[in-house]
Amino acid sequence: MKPSVSRVIFLMGPTASGKSGIALELAERLPLEIVNVDSASVYRGMDIGTAKPDAATRARYPHHLMDCIDPAQAYSAARFREEALAAMADIQQRGRVPLLVGGTMLYFKALRDGLDNLPPADPAVRAELEREARARGWPALHQDLAAIDPVTAARLDRSDAQRIQRALEVFRISGRPLSDYHGAGSREPLSARILPIGLMPSDRGRLHERIAQRFDAMLAAGLEDELRGLRERHELTPDLPAMRAVGYRQMWEYLDGNCDRDAMRERGVVATRQLAKRQMTWLRHWPGLVLFDCLDPDAPKQVLEASATFLDETKA
Repeated sequence: MKPSVSRVIFLMGPTASGKSGIALELAERLPLEIVNVDSASVYRGMDIGTAKPDAATRARYPHHLMDCIDPAQAYSAARFREEALAAMADIQQRGRVPLLVGGTMLYFKALRDGLDNLPPADPAVRAELEREARARGWPALHQDLAAIDPVTAARLDRSDAQRIQRALEVFRISGRPLSDYHGAGSREPLSARILPIGLMPSDRGRLHERIAQRFDAMLAAGLEDELRGLRERHELTPDLPAMRAVGYRQMWEYLDGNCDRDAMRERGVVATRQLAKRQMTWLRHWPGLVLFDCLDPDAPKQVLEASATFLDETKA
């Protein structure tokens, strides 16, 4: 029997929107436990570049699905969904409510809607694709994808390495394009009552300022040394999902001598802005979203009030 949960809060927003701080306030005042929904925070040792809470904070407020695997390994939306459902059921058994927090919108959607029954990952096929990408580049593999699955290729950016790799992997394993699987599998939508909260900026320019400040703070905190240490301890390549995360990808280029520090910093800030734009695009299409201005000083109080009302209304 699969684990189930009756109610849950989704706290979503672009990077630098203040999700983590608000989540801690909610966990302090309400019977909630935090579940991480960030595809980079699942990796051990990637602390500075993902802005993980410090050890004291996590001791006081446990964060589920954080530090799950080493950065040389791969993580998927399917694995996230399975582990999130288990964590949520455990939280509910303790008489508390799951608070899912993060900016990986694909994971939120996978949890809410379920997933198509796709072939499992094949490490050998993935390694072969990574070798091809290093030799030819991901735009060339995107062209390969367009030839066999134009529907999927049309919705993917030519540099979206992770999704191009998965689409090609599915075809090589099964002989069927990824688009054939969409809608054909057995999806299991989340049956819980969901409060979907979105943090969005009323002024994108001010969010961009926050993003630059956040990236500078990561550099000052030792992002360079963190990545150097990861490269020494693990067999990493720039094509791994962990190393394609914003910040780490640009720092890798710097450490390899492909750009100077100023260019690395600029590329990191620009890439983070682009990530925030994609996150906000996802949010604009989220049904029933309860929106709050992340730049409003009263946003934490407003989110707390909405969450408290939801818990009262859904109390068993």
